[in-house]
Amino acid sequence: MKAILMLEDGKSFFGESPVGSGESVGKVILNTAVVGYQESMTDPANAGRIVVFTYPLIGNYGAAPKFNESKKSWARGAVIKEQSRIFSNWQAKGSFNDFAKENNLPVISGIDTRSLAVHIRQKGEMAGIISSECFEPGDLLAKLNAECKKQPASLLPDISVSRKTMPSRENPKSKRIAVLDLGMTNSMAKQLRDAGFCVTLFPHDALSADILSSKPRGIIISGGPEDDPALENAARNMHGLPGKIPLLGISAGFHVIARACGAKITKMKLGHHGVNYPVYNPVSHKSEITVQNHSSVVDPESLCRNKDFKITGYNLNDRTIEEVENKKLKIIGVQYEPASPGFDEVNPVFDRFMKYCV
Repeated sequence: MKAILMLEDGKSFFGESPVGSGESVGKVILNTAVVGYQESMTDPANAGRIVVFTYPLIGNYGAAPKFNESKKSWARGAVIKEQSRIFSNWQAKGSFNDFAKENNLPVISGIDTRSLAVHIRQKGEMAGIISSECFEPGDLLAKLNAECKKQPASLLPDISVSRKTMPSRENPKSKRIAVLDLGMTNSMAKQLRDAGFCVTLFPHDALSADILSSKPRGIIISGGPEDDPALENAARNMHGLPGKIPLLGISAGFHVIARACGAKITKMKLGHHGVNYPVYNPVSHKSEITVQNHSSVVDPESLCRNKDFKITGYNLNDRTIEEVENKKLKIIGVQYEPASPGFDEVNPVFDRFMKYCV
């Protein structure tokens, strides 16, 4: 079935829709990872986005529920160059098309993603519309502009837990912490268990007093959709926490802590979305390759007005902040995703946070 991707600036790309007809509007971003298409689609941080996979072949290893990062796909669409006609993976339970149909995920294939990537890198990230129903440029731009003018609704009520959620079984040797759920992924939940934490989840609009009443040793504010309008309210709710209890903010959660400390958040022309971004630590003079998925960053000047905040990691490509620490207030903020190094190991960020949670 014929389909089109039209960008906010009027640039259009024609392809095919392998999973049915429909229309979808979202912010178009580039994902440079070679693998992980299912994990990306089910990552709550991609809610409201149309994800362009720059790797040219998608679907070659199929899909399986065990690889989901959350309960469903949150993305508004997937843009790919070529969809594999077969899949080969002993763990697969179905094809990428099966996954897309099950999650009502709009897909457009046959796109020259190299040209699309060059265009977005030159012009910056922007909104787009996928359609297999309308191909008139004027009508598509009118629909896209109408959607962009609307006040965005918060997705966090659907993404976050609806009420305080405690573990069904608690290990008495585990350190009890609270997580403000802005879109915690399954892989992060596993790392926290492996690190020896006992986690109580709180909804995105929980008040700081309610969280503190559970007597946690520390609080983690998870990642999630960074453009969600409810993040401002979350920052206000967390305003009184810095200095009272150890805090770890991850991606959008880092933005919440930064806002609570009076810092500003700035938009990037081209975000970081992939698994190969180098982060340099100016203290240790070491660097590491990280997983990143963000289009906004914390403004360093506004954050470092508090002299106790130290930048402990920045992106080597554009020198944007990727990690900060405040030892006095016991705060760690990371812009990247603290992924497991593999073999059930825990990211060092969680080990550092555990030392604060005495």
